[in-house]
Parts: sequence; C-alpha cells; structure tokens
Amino acid sequence: MSIQTMLLTLSEGFGLTLVIFFLTLVFSLPLGLLVALGRMSKFAPLKWLVQAYISIMRGTPLMLQLIAIYFGPSLLFGMSLPRNWRMTATVVAFVLNYAAYFAEIYRGGILSMPLGQYEAAEVLGYSKTRTFLTIILPQVIKSILPAVTNEIIILVKDTSLAYAIGVVEMFTAAKQICVAPNSPGLLALLAAGVFYYVFNLVVAILMERVEKRLAYYR
Repeated sequence: MSIQTMLLTLSEGFGLTLVIFFLTLVFSLPLGLLVALGRMSKFAPLKWLVQAYISIMRGTPLMLQLIAIYFGPSLLFGMSLPRNWRMTATVVAFVLNYAAYFAEIYRGGILSMPLGQYEAAEVLGYSKTRTFLTIILPQVIKSILPAVTNEIIILVKDTSLAYAIGVVEMFTAAKQICVAPNSPGLLALLAAGVFYYVFNLVVAILMERVEKRLAYYR
C-alpha cells in the first residue's frame, strides 16, 4: 500500500469522524440544556427521570451504550434495521451520552449565577423566560466554556469508540491499514495521531477565540 493510498483511506475515515463529531455537538448541546432544566425542575417525577438518565449515561461505558443502541431494537423487538442504522446508532449513542455530561455543566453554570440578578430582572418586569434567555444564559455560556471545551476535546478522541459497532472512522481505518499486506504499518497510526492532535488543536484555538469574544461579560 502506497503512502498516497494510506492517506486517502485515512481521510475517508476522518470524514466519518467529522460527521460523528459535528452531529453530536449540534444535537447534544441543546439537548443538554433541556436535560439540565429538567434536572432542576420542581416537578418531582420529571426531576427523578432526568436524574436516572444522567446517572445511567455517566455511570456506564459509552462503548456499552453504542452496542446496546445498535443491537437493542433487533434483539428486544425483532425489528429489521435499515442499512444506515450503524451510523444512526452511533450518533444517537454519542448524543445521549454527551447530553448528560453537558447537562451537568449547564446546571453548574446556572446555579452559579447570583440570585440578585433574578430579583433585579423581576423588579424590571422581566418574565422568567426572558430573564433566563437574555440575562442568565449568556453569562452561563461564558462561565462554562472551559468545561465545554474540555468535553469537546474528549469527544474528538471518543469518536474512535465507534469501531465497536463496525463504523470505520479514522482510527479504525488506521488499524485496518496496519494489518493489510504491504502496508506502511505503524506509519498509519502515527498519521492518525497527527490528525487527532491537529483537530484538537484547531478546536482549542476556536474555543479560545469564542472565550475572548465573550470577555465583555467580565
């Protein structure tokens, strides 16, 4: 296998890595906020249900969740799964898992806000929804960015767990290259490591710029 073929194979795997990464963020960040609000709800049944969800998602391995979501419908209900279910199950598992972690980050940010801000907004005639969306949430986003950035960087590396249900993302592609006849061997793993590092570096730089853009909340 030539170096050019190796890089082409890795780039195809990297494409799947990007899909998993971006879809997870697009869905888990807003879902995490909803979960956090449910976790803080005064309606006890909802609060207990959300607490159980967060406990399960954070207390079991992501790999196990991937396997359960992928095989669950077929084993439990005898459903015939579509051809693209492998990728769908991967995204669903990642979204549900990361939403639980983001929910606790959101909750910590919301609880850190001074009660005086709620009281001042109430005096000014703001509704609870308007107070949260226009006053509290922007400050929460600023305060939780370092923790969110850390989770996003972990997500980049966690995408490699998709191999558990046969999704050929970048790391799996690198392993397949290593066992192929006349392959570059460890060079493929080294190239994959560089891909991951550069990707995480770009993520860190972008998030740092976002933090600086929100610095006016200090």
